[in-house]
Amino acid sequence: MTLRKRGGIWHFRFKLDGRPYAETTGLAATKQNEKKAQLAELEYRQALMEGRRQNRRVIVREFSHAAQDFLTWAQAQYRAHPNSYKRIVTSFASAKEFFGKQPVSLIDEGRIDSFKVWRVNQHDVRDITIRHDLHALSKFFEYAIRQHWTRENPIRNIEIPSDADAVRMHILTAMEEKIYFLRAAKWPDLHDAGRVILNQGMRPEEATTLAKVDIDLERGQIHIPRGKSSAARRTLDMTSETRSILARRVQGSSAWIFPSKRRPANPVGRLNHAHDRLVKAAREDNVAINWVLYDLRHTFATRMAQAGIDLATLAAILGHSSIRMVQKYVHPTAEHKKSAMLRYDAELQRAQREAEGKSN
Repeated sequence: MTLRKRGGIWHFRFKLDGRPYAETTGLAATKQNEKKAQLAELEYRQALMEGRRQNRRVIVREFSHAAQDFLTWAQAQYRAHPNSYKRIVTSFASAKEFFGKQPVSLIDEGRIDSFKVWRVNQHDVRDITIRHDLHALSKFFEYAIRQHWTRENPIRNIEIPSDADAVRMHILTAMEEKIYFLRAAKWPDLHDAGRVILNQGMRPEEATTLAKVDIDLERGQIHIPRGKSSAARRTLDMTSETRSILARRVQGSSAWIFPSKRRPANPVGRLNHAHDRLVKAAREDNVAINWVLYDLRHTFATRMAQAGIDLATLAAILGHSSIRMVQKYVHPTAEHKKSAMLRYDAELQRAQREAEGKSN
């Protein structure tokens, strides 16, 4: 059989009489559905050989209208992962502006390349943003194929920045941290949430959506009940500063640690807006702040790694499911590498002395 997993769906691709055929089964790519998908492929082949199937014509659909249908589908598809849906919505704000009324079926690799160039030149985005945009578009074209708005996914032949190329992080120095939080004092929510992120290594959305029921001051613990994986749903022990900040904030009447006047709202967006205002004000004072809120989490992780915390423990604190995912946070300095080799050399010499002692 020629089944393939694409976008979480079983697809098949084969040749018959020298002509290639590719189709989606519409079935989720699970082991339980594998036999159903194989049967769908067999029926498709049989229909071709009996002349009962012809390629269905493409339905002409403007990108802007098709995108809205896709976003409605994505909202339901990603209901268990709202942050993934928000990321797609963010990417499509630019995609709809660029592709506009262009028919989906006419968007080819050349137009996608033009979109990438436009994003860089017009919005000065980094590789990580391009990566998010292209993955969102790939999901869209897989959906569009199922809706018969196009026959191909042009993203398949586009170079997408790799994880290594797309990772963009800034590790704050002690002086940068001091300057930032002195300025952040003008925005109490930004200041306090930032300190919690830096102290605990939490994701910004985890910190900003903390409810008071998630805080156990007596035990000094924070419970994070939601996340993309079981590893993300975890309990953290507070630092002294975090405990002080949260003890003060639980005194208010709101059920939230960082309340918003418009719940449900986008607390991270509100905090990012405050961060952007801080950056703008700093620039006017000739002070360069070239990092985002998420870099506070990066800084926590790197400092923990440099302090000698093992990667398995660090992964558990960060809410990652594997050690591989935390390796990007590890940035050993020359001093750390030298110290490690000195410890290793001392251990070799100790073992050698013991061996010589036994031989005598």
